[in-house]
Amino acid sequence: MKCPRCSSKEIRVLESRSAEAGQTVRRRRECMACSYRFTTYERIEFVPIMVTKRDGSREGFNRNKILQGVARACQKTLVTVQQMEELVESIEERLQLQDTQEITTRELGRMVLAKLQQLNEVAYVRFASVYRQFQGVDDFVNELNHIGSATPLNEEDELPVSQGIPLDDLSEEELQRRMDATAELIH
Repeated sequence: MKCPRCSSKEIRVLESRSAEAGQTVRRRRECMACSYRFTTYERIEFVPIMVTKRDGSREGFNRNKILQGVARACQKTLVTVQQMEELVESIEERLQLQDTQEITTRELGRMVLAKLQQLNEVAYVRFASVYRQFQGVDDFVNELNHIGSATPLNEEDELPVSQGIPLDDLSEEELQRRMDATAELIH
C-alpha cells in the first residue's frame, strides 16, 4: 500500500477494529515518510449477485438501490439510518449465502417486504404500494386489513401483484412521486 499523499510504501498500522457487524476491518494508518494519517477498509469480496428484472434483463445487485427504496419507504417514520443499513445488510448476507448467484426482482422485493413488516408497518405499506403496484385506495385497504389479520410475512410467501407498469420501467422520479402519494394517503 502506498501513502495517498506522497506515494511512500513505508506505512504503519496505528489501529485496527472490526466494523459493519464483522464484515469489514477498519485500519488507521500513518505514513512514515510524511506522517500523513489515513483510514483504509478491508472487506470480504463476494461473488457478484445478478438480479433478473421483469423484462428478462440482468444487472448486478446494487445494495444502494435497495437502501434508497427502503429509505423512501421509511421517510417520516422512527426508523433510523442504522436500522435501514442493518436491514439491507441482512438481505445482502442472505443473498451471499444462497446456493445461486441470481435472484429475481420479485424475490428481492419479497425479502424487503418481509423485513420491513417486522421493522415498521407504515414503511411496509409504502414499499408494498410501489412494489405491488397499488392502483387505488382499495388496494391500500385490502393490504391494511391483511396486516391486521395475518401472521408476519415469510420471505418466500407469494404476494399478489396488481396489474400495472413493471417497476423496472419506472424512472426514479416516478418512483419518488408514487412514494410521496402513498405517504399522503397513509398520513
